Amino acid sequence: MRSPFIRWSVLSVSLALALTSCAKGTGGGAAPAQSPGQFDPATKFQGTISVMGFGATDEIGSTRVDLAKASLGGADVKLIEGDLDIQQFLSSVAAGDPPDLIYANRDQIGTFASRGAIVPLTACIQGEQIDTSMYNKNALGQVTFGGETWAIPEFNQVQITMANGDLLKEAGLTIEDVNGSNWDKVTAAAKKLVKAPGGKLQAIGYDSKLPEFLPLWAKANGADLLSADGRTAQLNSPQVVKALEFAVGVYEEQGGFAKVKAVRDAADFFGKGNQFAGKELGAMPMEQWYVNVLNDVSPKVPLVFDTFRTPQGEPLAYSSGSSWAIPRGSKNPGAACRFAKTMTLVDSWKTAAQKRLDSRKADGKPFTGILTGNTEADAEIEKMLTSGGEPWDSGVKAFYEANQHTFSLPANPADSEFKTAWQDAVNRVLNGQEEPQEALDKAQQDAQAALDEAWAGWTKRTN
Repeated sequence: MRSPFIRWSVLSVSLALALTSCAKGTGGGAAPAQSPGQFDPATKFQGTISVMGFGATDEIGSTRVDLAKASLGGADVKLIEGDLDIQQFLSSVAAGDPPDLIYANRDQIGTFASRGAIVPLTACIQGEQIDTSMYNKNALGQVTFGGETWAIPEFNQVQITMANGDLLKEAGLTIEDVNGSNWDKVTAAAKKLVKAPGGKLQAIGYDSKLPEFLPLWAKANGADLLSADGRTAQLNSPQVVKALEFAVGVYEEQGGFAKVKAVRDAADFFGKGNQFAGKELGAMPMEQWYVNVLNDVSPKVPLVFDTFRTPQGEPLAYSSGSSWAIPRGSKNPGAACRFAKTMTLVDSWKTAAQKRLDSRKADGKPFTGILTGNTEADAEIEKMLTSGGEPWDSGVKAFYEANQHTFSLPANPADSEFKTAWQDAVNRVLNGQEEPQEALDKAQQDAQAALDEAWAGWTKRTN
């Protein structure tokens, strides 16, 4: 649910040095060529494969892990749980002792590929006969560049608008005032909804969710942060600057980001005392999985949902999520490929969804769905939904609609550096250090320099 990012440290330098003597791949990066013969649906694997960054902590994970284990034909699976530790992973690759498979955010894949930390999956896809047409095109696009696919998409995340219905009604507002379709109305709603007696902020009127959602606000304003080919930063375009000015201005109307963040951070986000239940938040855009959290912990809170909308009233969502990648030096890439394939098959998702459905029924709760990186699976799971009544049915409807109107940032060999550039810029503005134009001008320079260097290195390694 989070997207951790770091500046690449000396570890990436040591990794690069460790890989300089490796043979070139056939389709990109310094990856060694792999034969489709390494990947065969009939092969039965033995031994143990290690998987880093994934924990089967619920029935959606554990059910698919069991199916993936069974598909290997005998091999054991060791799960190294917790979010992927990037430094630990890069160190293991540099030392020649990596895990066999990693579970990573899709926006990390380009940088891992450019550093030679993972291998292209062309042979894996061909050998295991993986039908990539079943994957969400934006999700697949986020892990594809240089003519190669570098990871298999798994979960998908989109955003919808969420609001406290009572607070809206008290302020004489509706969901249309806060769904993004009119930015002036959003700002006005924030001022009406905010509660700050004596200057002490007690309830956030509207949270524009910076820094994470700058790509969403920019796209709503007609701008992409990065060109479609992943080579040209567009961070200081007038549309992006205006989007940042607006989203920051929403906080300024409520006393400044520091006050908003203090209330945001103090909330019991995953518990019964969450900001909607405590009337500490009027509205915000948020990832769809939070609908399920709220339904579990505060089912009686009067919530209202809608898609996030552009100023033209069109639904829009920023697609992000997780994926499976095979590290350079994986001792059992064939088993790793089979595991990733099985985890993301339509039947695997349906079986896991049925487990969730059965569990929800037993608890007397609705099954509100799962968004995956597999469009065919999403269509099948949507048929399994059960009604929870309002507002939950509206929330589910909103995120399935949002999932049909997504965009993502293109894959590139400087994913991490590019993300750091724009997020650091937003944070400087939020902290009062720089104005939006100044911050984005600097981010543009930093991001373009990183892109130019990364693409030049990529070209040198692949030619």
